[in-house]
Amino acid sequence: MNKRKLGFEIHRTSRIVKRYMDKDASKSYVENITGTHGWVIGYLYNNRHRDIFQKDFEKEFDIRRSTASKILSLMESNDLIVRESVPYDARLKRIVLTEKAIEVQGVMEKAFGKMEEKIKEGISEEELAVFFRVLDKVNKNMERNDSEND
Repeated sequence: MNKRKLGFEIHRTSRIVKRYMDKDASKSYVENITGTHGWVIGYLYNNRHRDIFQKDFEKEFDIRRSTASKILSLMESNDLIVRESVPYDARLKRIVLTEKAIEVQGVMEKAFGKMEEKIKEGISEEELAVFFRVLDKVNKNMERNDSEND
């Protein structure tokens, strides 16, 4: 049996990808944009036809409320998003991209495309299919474990 630890390897790979995106994003013409901000901008941009609230963001990225709040606050201070009231519920604030973020979207989309190509380099379609099946099982195992601990 292989001595490598799956959890460690997933964490390590995640950090490598994050570092790559943060480095690549920092080369763009926009300051203070991290890879995480790029993922968020992409999500908001691709869902701009509907209202997105912090709870939607938390669910999509599987993050805690405090983490989501920190990310969104930083993005707000960097003029990437604004939070606007909605007419049907004064308690809710939808997250809306600014013009600056929409401009950044094009740059980030190219950077993510380049990253995807880099990640998939030398990996066949069959290997990718197996990888995604295994990854789905890992996620299902962890989600089941997470719900058992609630």
